[in-house]
Amino acid sequence: MCIAVFIWQADSRYSLVLLLNRDEYHNRPTKAVHWWEGGEIVGGRDEVGGGTWLASSRNGKLAFLTNVLELHILPHAKTRGDLPVRFLQSKKGPMEFAKELVNEVNEYNGFNLILADVETGKMVYVTNRPKGGEPMTIQEVHPGIHVLSNAKLDSPWPKVQRLKLNFKKMLDVYKVNDKKICVKEMIENLMRDTTKAEKSKLPHICALDWELGLSSIFVQVDTPLGCYGTRSTTALTIEEGGKVSFYELYLENNLWKEQIVNYRIEKLQMQ
Repeated sequence: MCIAVFIWQADSRYSLVLLLNRDEYHNRPTKAVHWWEGGEIVGGRDEVGGGTWLASSRNGKLAFLTNVLELHILPHAKTRGDLPVRFLQSKKGPMEFAKELVNEVNEYNGFNLILADVETGKMVYVTNRPKGGEPMTIQEVHPGIHVLSNAKLDSPWPKVQRLKLNFKKMLDVYKVNDKKICVKEMIENLMRDTTKAEKSKLPHICALDWELGLSSIFVQVDTPLGCYGTRSTTALTIEEGGKVSFYELYLENNLWKEQIVNYRIEKLQMQ
C-alpha cells in the first residue's frame, strides 16, 4: 500500500525531503535501490512487474506512487509501477506527462502518482480514483509538507495526520538547532510507528480487520499468502545545490539491511 511524507520547496536547505514506506508481500521478488541499466535511473525495482514505487534520475526528475485502497480491483490491469519509469525515461515535464495519461488511466487499478522535476521546481499529483466521478485528477503540488497514503493526497486519515504532525515537529527541531537532517533518526522516530487507528476512524472500504492492519504507518499483517507489510523504508533528500542522497532500509531474507546511493543532479551542477 505504502505511505510517504515529504516537504517540497519549503526548506532553505533542501528542495525535497521524502520518507516512504513500501508495503508489499515479503515474499515478492524485489531489487533494492540500485542504478538501473544505462546508469540514468536509480531506485528499487519490483521483479514481478518490472516497475518501481520510487525512483529518480540524474537529470533531476523523480516519481513515486501508492495504491488506492479499494474493494474491487481489475484482475488484468496494467502494472502501476510502470508509470514512474515511463516518466523518468521521457523528456516530458510533470504536467505534460500527466495530461497524456488521461486516455489510459482506466486500464490501471487505483493509484496515486507524484511526478516532479527539481530543475523547474514543478511537482504534480495524479490519481485515477478521484471523488465525484471524474476519470482522473491532476493538480500541482504546492510548496509545503504533504502526506500520500492510500486515498487522495493529504486525506485526513489518522496515520496521515499523525505522520504529518510529527514530521513537522522533527524538521522544526533540526531547524532551530541548525542541525543537518538525520534521515536514520527520522525513519526510526516516524516510519516505524505501529500505532493503529481506532476502528471508528477507519474508512470502511474493505474488511475491517484488513483496514485495521493497514492503519499503522509501519505495517505487518499475517495473511494466507504470507506476511504483508512494510518491507523497505526510503529516505530521499535533495539539497539546494543538487546533491541527492538515496538511503534505503530494506528487508532481505528476514534481515534488515541498509545502503546509500549519493549523486548530483547534472543540470544543477552546471547552473
